[in-house]
Amino acid sequence: MTAIAFIGAGSVVFTQGLLADLFDLDLDSLEIRLHDIDPERLETAAAAAAYIAREHRVTPRISTHLERRAALDGADFVINIVQVGMNAATHTDFEIPARYGLRQTIGDTLGVGGVFRALRTFPVLRGLAQDIAEVCPDAWLLNYTNPMVMNVWYLKELGVRNLAGLCHSVYWTMQGLSDLVGVPYEDVTYLAAGVNHQSWVLRFERGRENLYDRLDEVIAADPELLRRVRVDMYRRLGFYPTETSEHSSEYVPWYLGHASEVERLRLPIGAYLDIVAENLASYEHTRNALKTGDPVEVDPTMEYAPQIVHSITTNTPRTIYANVPNATTPRAGGLIPNLQSRAVVEVPCLVDGSGIHPTAVGELPAQCAALNRSYLNVAELAVQAALTEDPRAIRQAIMVDPATAGTLPVEQIWELCNDLVLAHRNYLDPSLRAILK
Repeated sequence: MTAIAFIGAGSVVFTQGLLADLFDLDLDSLEIRLHDIDPERLETAAAAAAYIAREHRVTPRISTHLERRAALDGADFVINIVQVGMNAATHTDFEIPARYGLRQTIGDTLGVGGVFRALRTFPVLRGLAQDIAEVCPDAWLLNYTNPMVMNVWYLKELGVRNLAGLCHSVYWTMQGLSDLVGVPYEDVTYLAAGVNHQSWVLRFERGRENLYDRLDEVIAADPELLRRVRVDMYRRLGFYPTETSEHSSEYVPWYLGHASEVERLRLPIGAYLDIVAENLASYEHTRNALKTGDPVEVDPTMEYAPQIVHSITTNTPRTIYANVPNATTPRAGGLIPNLQSRAVVEVPCLVDGSGIHPTAVGELPAQCAALNRSYLNVAELAVQAALTEDPRAIRQAIMVDPATAGTLPVEQIWELCNDLVLAHRNYLDPSLRAILK
């Protein structure tokens, strides 16, 4: 029996999609272990799992666990989807920076939002890593929790052996690009690499046809496309980035700090707060429908975790994109040699019965690597803050963040960090709670 532990299963909407994908695959004898610290959300997740299983005519063993260690004991796969602090913490991540004039759209990957989300999450990840080492050391830990690079990097430094971070941005970017150029996705071949939410489409082809040529024609024929950050970056850098314009705007200094660019590129400031509200409404709808016996609509997600479970348990080869350590040692060269060797990078990976095998992509184009290195500088300092228990490293991470540094003077950056440390202090490691002048 294949045992899969969902950590943070109270993220019910996401849990539902993953379970629907799992139950669609030809897998025998599944054991689904749901863990969350919120009893009501855990109960809702269990009811949703049972409903989806009935709809898919499968009979997995489903159990719920308020205690994490019990869910992990002997697990084969661990899917991490925790969100520490939930909606209230996310609102704090937007509201306090906004007082300083700092604009954010999503705030979950880089910048103040990403760094403080990571710092809230690290203590939970440390406990998770310790439990895995003791009760399921051979399990594959599949992380979905953002900020992806910081979280996977931190888990790597803690010694988690079988580890991958999963995100759908490459897949959905290529779906969108295929639609844009009018070529069926199934006919497209591509290669992307970089860092999570800022990988680059290095090849985009149909047979021998370079589909970038067709993309150029589409952009030239539609001036409205020029009002997308991703298109603007592609025109200037030569390679298309693999995240939405809202995300992409936050990782560079060129857009959010300028009101004219916010207007030109139609950037939705605070967009993630709307997503938070929608997720809460979806959860409440699901909870109420399950209680009254009404049907619940669950759409397939095409996420990678179910595909990985299937490939490893059935020895079915497939290629996915994952966030993995760039190099196992500083001298190893790395999957992407012109990025930091200790960093976490996003590359194609072969998955089969023996596990997840990353592909060495080689050097990125210099301009793409330069932006990725800037991104990774922030992640490295955030991870170091936790590993070395150094509160100054928090401020240094924000100081080198491109979007923040392009908006605020350094004194205000430190004041902002002090305010966020105070607001989130209950979630932070005690060594990081200091207020610094």
